[in-house]
Amino acid sequence: MEKVKKMLPKFCGFLFFGTMCTFVSAQKINYQVNPQTGALQTLSIANDPQKMNWLVVTDGSQYRWVKENYGWGLGYATQVKGNRKEKVSWEIPTEMKQEGNEIVYMAGDIHICVKRKMVEDELVEEYTFRNQGKDKVALVDIGVYTPFNDNYPGSRTCINARTNTHIWEGETAAYVNALRMGGHAPHLGLVLTKGAVKGYEIWERGRDKGNSHTRGIIALNLPDLQLMPGKEYSMSWCLFAHKGIDDFRQKLLEKGSVFVSCNKYVFEKGEKACIELAAETSIQKCVLKNQDIHIPMKKRGNLWIAEVKMDQLGENRFDIFYGEGKQTHVTCLVIDNVDSLIKKRVDFICDHQQMKESNTRKDAFMVYDNEKNEIYLNDTRNCNPVDRDEGAERVGMGVLLAKYYQLHPNDDIKTALLKYARFLRNRLQESDYKTFSSVDRKGRNRAYNYAWVADFYFQMYKITGDKQYAVDGYMTLRSMFRQFGHGFYAIGIPVHLGLQTLKVADMDVEYETLKNDYIQVGDTFVKNGLNYPASEVNYEQAIVAPSIIFLLQLYMETGIQKYLDGAKQQMPALEAFNGNQPSYHLNEIAIRHWDGYWFGKREMWGDTFPHYWSTLTGAAFYLYAQCVGDNTYKRRAENIVRNNLCLFFEDGKASCAYIYPNRVNGVKAGFYDPYANDQDWALVYYLLVNKDIY
Repeated sequence: MEKVKKMLPKFCGFLFFGTMCTFVSAQKINYQVNPQTGALQTLSIANDPQKMNWLVVTDGSQYRWVKENYGWGLGYATQVKGNRKEKVSWEIPTEMKQEGNEIVYMAGDIHICVKRKMVEDELVEEYTFRNQGKDKVALVDIGVYTPFNDNYPGSRTCINARTNTHIWEGETAAYVNALRMGGHAPHLGLVLTKGAVKGYEIWERGRDKGNSHTRGIIALNLPDLQLMPGKEYSMSWCLFAHKGIDDFRQKLLEKGSVFVSCNKYVFEKGEKACIELAAETSIQKCVLKNQDIHIPMKKRGNLWIAEVKMDQLGENRFDIFYGEGKQTHVTCLVIDNVDSLIKKRVDFICDHQQMKESNTRKDAFMVYDNEKNEIYLNDTRNCNPVDRDEGAERVGMGVLLAKYYQLHPNDDIKTALLKYARFLRNRLQESDYKTFSSVDRKGRNRAYNYAWVADFYFQMYKITGDKQYAVDGYMTLRSMFRQFGHGFYAIGIPVHLGLQTLKVADMDVEYETLKNDYIQVGDTFVKNGLNYPASEVNYEQAIVAPSIIFLLQLYMETGIQKYLDGAKQQMPALEAFNGNQPSYHLNEIAIRHWDGYWFGKREMWGDTFPHYWSTLTGAAFYLYAQCVGDNTYKRRAENIVRNNLCLFFEDGKASCAYIYPNRVNGVKAGFYDPYANDQDWALVYYLLVNKDIY
């Protein structure tokens, strides 16, 4: 009878979950060890209906260039003894015990012992580095491979069996939140329980190595070590299943880690930042440090809180010292003023990025080289000329100026816009509105171009009242549908703007025709659901977000419920691209990892945090909030577009992407690319979210 009494509450709890929500049982981490290398070769979660392997297969079968040396737990470093440097790695064990749960490697003078054990349903790994030589050794540039399965073979596989890997290199509070791309649990978490992680690197990226369809092999960077003979350093982490961000956060705290957040991450000068550190266990002292200033944090329940006036322009890193020798950080950005920043950018485009002299490209908006302080003419060899030419994504500069003019009418801006409108119509379009990326009209007929050019024309109608612009916008979209049908997931199709423009212009027949086109597109998107067709990338955030944006606008224009339902179905997949790390580079910034290569001067692969198309998610969240009345999405939208302001500088210049990780293929990253290219779409969506300008 006593046994029955003990079981009853659990049984009742099961019934509760069964009636109120989807019940998710405790899910154990399962793994397999490679018998040759000692690395993890599979990592899965028990009872996962999709039986997903969270790791890239390292036998060359998934990617021919990814072999066993990239297995989970293997790694590399540079060993420094006196004046001698030697690159070392650990790939083949010298000893393996306990069925692969205790492995020993040698890397130079360093004895590396990897121990694995299950603690209830979770996997704990410990890495111990011990100097077995006779001399003092420094280990620098240490990387441990963690080949999360973050790649894009196609939407069906991605939704069920691939992960968006959100990394926080937060020293002793470091973590990885690996979210299934479809957004549905179970997900995988990693939390540091001993030692520190200071960054990460990306390996095996290239045009011939997955192109834009793979993020590459992730390696977590440990702090540099100084080891005397016989001394050692240990690092450990715990791998666990979780149900989503709230559950992930709670499990971090339960395992003795902390979770740091800020009220926002980009501030105007003089605003107050509220930095919070949450902890489950008791922490006796917590101090915030910014450069040489120490700020004691105040304890409120399980939170440590500090309020800081943001007076120092530029990046502000706040190091947080807590507990016994532990440390993490928050990274914020301070700008002078948002309105003045946007004005400076608009003025710079007018003054410096519109072609003044050219037989064929006069009045075009062009890429600008911030290093040479001149327009880049796209006249040198590059990886893909279409991404640096006088059309395509550069149309965003025109759309930005047109939106800005509606807030701040100015003769100089209007003159620039009128010139640009003539350039688009006469130089980038044929008489039937076929639209090209360059004036020679020799490049690929790219479907994306049409929506952007149409958007610009509709904005020009709002500015001038000239009906011809409404006609041009309409005909450009009709040309797109005529050539590409109604199943292309174009970025930025102007649903609301286009229909409302035609209505105001008394173009009733055109209104009904375009509305019918949009309904055909919407019906296709609803029918496809999460089965997104491949585009220039097999699967990406800039396929999912435009689909949702389109459906939400169509719902707002028609009131037809299925379009809102279709958007709701796709929202978890969109949200899974975003992380919650406490940095303006990362917080709610969608994972994108190829844009620096295609659009930047350095032509560098690797995570672009941020890249301006992350603001598409902001637009989706903004519209979703309007449709369902959930203001949390509006606040998230504001956060996204605000964090993207880091791509714009106080002198009016801009950068197309920030290449985030420490290194990519061994080459140092962590920089703003020198090309001002296509980033102005970030300001276009900033004005949507903050000024309601479609």
